[in-house]
Amino acid sequence: MRIRSIETIPVAVPLTKPFKTALRTVTTAYAIYVKITSEDGRIGWGEAPPTHVITGDSLGSITYTIEEVIAPLLIGVDVRNREEVFRLLKRSIVRNTSAKAAVDMAIHDLLGQLAGLPLYQLLGGFREKIETDFTVSVNDAAEMADDAERYIADGFNVLKVKVGIGDIGEDIERIRAIRERVGKDPKIRLDANQGWRPKEAVFAIGKMEDAGLDIELIEQPVPADDIEGLLYVTNHTITPIMADESVFSPKDALRVLERRVADLINIKLMKSGGIHEALKINALAETYGVECMVGSMIETKLGITAAAHLAASQPNITRFDFDAPLMLAEDIVAGGIVYEGRVIRLPEGTGLGLDQEGMELIGKGAGK
Repeated sequence: MRIRSIETIPVAVPLTKPFKTALRTVTTAYAIYVKITSEDGRIGWGEAPPTHVITGDSLGSITYTIEEVIAPLLIGVDVRNREEVFRLLKRSIVRNTSAKAAVDMAIHDLLGQLAGLPLYQLLGGFREKIETDFTVSVNDAAEMADDAERYIADGFNVLKVKVGIGDIGEDIERIRAIRERVGKDPKIRLDANQGWRPKEAVFAIGKMEDAGLDIELIEQPVPADDIEGLLYVTNHTITPIMADESVFSPKDALRVLERRVADLINIKLMKSGGIHEALKINALAETYGVECMVGSMIETKLGITAAAHLAASQPNITRFDFDAPLMLAEDIVAGGIVYEGRVIRLPEGTGLGLDQEGMELIGKGAGK
């Protein structure tokens, strides 16, 4: 099953409410969809959102990388020779992980179709349903408490709360307001998006521990390249610390794992360059007894479907952050995962489980 063509399609979907973190504010979900067609007519799909402040990828760089760098290498290659395909993809260009991830997704979609299996079963088939958290954007304490209360009323029982903007005392008050509003039962995990310095992170986490705010974990409290700072926070707090932006590749993961720099790792396809490399990160983490979460950027349901297949396939992946499509004003993806409140049901169709006829409408320009 050789690759006949690789095409890119730009899409844009507005959010229902601006999404704010310590790194950026997003009002529209932009992405490049990738369509890979094999010589026997099968079609695989992938997605790459531009996340300038994390991966460094833009719409222009993603498009150029796929069309001018990756496509010439992969057209004519048989996707059944998977190690050859993924080796070519990995070595095609330095970094540019979002572009690689989109192509990787589409190849895995084709492999699942060829095998006659849903992708999560091809990858391991550990579970067929998962539960997502819902993210509370960083705003003033009252607005965040209102949002949190609404999400809990909608049936979510795990909140991922963005912090890391303004004075450290403001972050503590934000969490205090949310906990008072939603009560003691919902889980609350924090994501500082690199917004704290090591000592103030230890101070803030200690204050929250002393106040009994019951935080499940703290995600990436310090800048991504401050490995010593991340180790300092992990060693001086009781609350589990999760590495996110500090881990893009298996080599990054090994550096974190060997020194126990963090207690948990967040895997994102846009950082790892796709499912093939993400599986390596998870396998390393499992070897060291470290659980993983699979998260995402602000993506449409296409990219989240691929990430959910990965997450559902592996027992060591125990946490899931797949709420991005629920923040969008419109679902432009045909088929894929199904949201049943906080529960995500994996599709039973082969590959990613997309509706090919519906996706073809996007391929003809409906998503532009």
